[in-house]
Formats: sequence, structure tokens, C-alpha cells
Amino acid sequence: MKTYKTIGTAAALALTAGFANAGTLDDVRANGKVVCGVHFGLAGFAAPDDEGNFQGLDVDVCRAVAAAVFGDPDAVDYTSVTAKTRFTALQGGEIDMLSRNTTWTYSRDAALGLDFTGVTYYDGQGFMVRKDLGVSSALELNDATVCTSTGTTTELNLKDYFDANNMNYKIVAFEKEAEVVAAYEAGRCDVYTTDASALAAARVQLANADEHMILPEIISKEPLGPVVRQGDDQWGDVVRWSLWVMDTGEELGITSENVDQIRAETTSPEIRRILGVDGDLGEPLGLSNDFAYQILKNVGNYGESFERHVGPNTPLGLGRGLNDTWKNGGLRYAAPIR
Repeated sequence: MKTYKTIGTAAALALTAGFANAGTLDDVRANGKVVCGVHFGLAGFAAPDDEGNFQGLDVDVCRAVAAAVFGDPDAVDYTSVTAKTRFTALQGGEIDMLSRNTTWTYSRDAALGLDFTGVTYYDGQGFMVRKDLGVSSALELNDATVCTSTGTTTELNLKDYFDANNMNYKIVAFEKEAEVVAAYEAGRCDVYTTDASALAAARVQLANADEHMILPEIISKEPLGPVVRQGDDQWGDVVRWSLWVMDTGEELGITSENVDQIRAETTSPEIRRILGVDGDLGEPLGLSNDFAYQILKNVGNYGESFERHVGPNTPLGLGRGLNDTWKNGGLRYAAPIR
């Protein structure tokens, strides 16, 4: 059973923007856990299973970091952070990393004392409506009432889109996504707008999912990824390369099922180095030389994680699209591990 907690109001309001003290990896080791801020209850990305254990694409990034540091993907404390509290929780040191469907933008990366370390999911903002609203395009939403979350990129994207198309709208915003979904389902608004992946996650949890549809328009770029505090390059590299190991595993055809066989039999200098058979791969990061092996063995490659949590055979039913490896025409392209 994992450990979970929720950031309190006082802590959330304690804005301590600035730079991290170097040594997060040492602090994590001393604590025996990676404290990871996630979205409690976002299906496919961070949601509890029947036993209360968190599962999802964002959760797997936390687990990969724990596997890299401890050789144990379960060495994670999951902390619930909202769209409003996520950055203050990270800035204030209450979490070691943020892995919560968070869009990488210029202002967030440059002005908040934070660093994005990669992209977990390439997304874009969309719209969900009831089928009986009788619309098939976002361009038909003039004078609509729109539900969304505060403290996100969606509000500005929404304004830009409606202004550009000379449409009027009324916004109804809430701090917690669960409140937004509840308001939409109760009929307090005509439209729910957020990242398309989150719309898919919300739709499958509605009481009458078949009565709702996601419109075809995608109105923004939303590269979602993990975040750390600025000022501790070593910890940032640990998080960044943990994610890139997952991508590299998929590129090389290394899975959680075959990694042991490949490690024992391969003659590829590249794969032997990555899996810690030869060389000192982990030394520059302060990790064991088999940290990549630990990630791929205990968590799997990116494709495995995607298919397990959000892929076509899951309730979300998302296709790979932009989130496919570059070898298949997608955007997932890890820097070389050498």
C-alpha cells in the first residue's frame, strides 16, 4: 500500500519561489522515498486501483525515478496537488518532483524557479459537450457557458480561441477538477474544456458517458511533463534521464518482459552500457550503473506504460499519435544515452 497525502491550505499558500538548494537526491535518499506530486483521480494518468495503489502514465514517471534511485519503484509517497497548489508545493519543498498533467510553457519554465525535465504526454486543449446540445464543432459554441479549472493554461487558451473567432462565452471555473466535472455533469455549463486526454479520462467516469462527445478541434499545444525546482541540476538530470530511459527502451525494443534475456545475451555495446553490464553509466548522476535496467525491469518502456494506462485497449482508448516513438512518425525522441 502506497503512502498518500494532500497539501494543506497553509502550505499551498506559502509561496517560496526561488531556487532549490542543491542536494535533493541526498534528501530523497535520506527520506527513503521520492515525494511526488500527482493528480489524485485522473484516470489513466494518476488514479487508485481497487487496492488503493496509484496507477497511470504520470505515476509511472514517479515510479521510474524511484526505480532509478532505489531499485524499488514503490519507494514513492504520492501527494495530491491541485492546479492551484502544484507549483507552490514544489517551490516550498513539500514535494521532490511534480508529475501532474502540467503544461510546459515559457512563463512557468522561466519565471517560477522551476524546470521542466521532459514531456510525458503531448496533448492539446479540446471541448466536451452533450450530444443533445446539437453541435459538431467548437465554432458553433457562441454564447456557451464553459466549465474549466482555475490556475491552468486553459483559461487563456479559451479566451484566445473565442476572441479570434468573434464568439462570446461565459466561464465557470473551479479549483479542483472533480468540481469542474461535477458541475458539467450537473448541467451548470454547456461545455467542459481542458486537455483532450483529461476530457477522455473524465468522459469514461460520467454516469452516462455515451451521451457526451469530444469535439474535433484541438486549440492549443499542451506538452505535459514532470517538473523540478531550479538550482539542482543533478536531481533534474535524474528525473529527465529516467523518462528518457523509458523512451530509449522502446526505441531499442527492450521491455520489462525481455530485459533480463537481452541483458544476459546481447553483444551490443550500446545496450550493454545502457543496462549497466559495462561502463559506469550511473556515476555522473550519483546512481548505480544499472539504474536504466532497474527502470525498464520494474516499470517498463514508454510504450508499455502508454498501452497499459491510456492506450486503445484501456477505457480511455487513446491512440499513440504524437506520443509514438520517432521511428513511427511520433514526437518521442530521447537524447542518446552515451
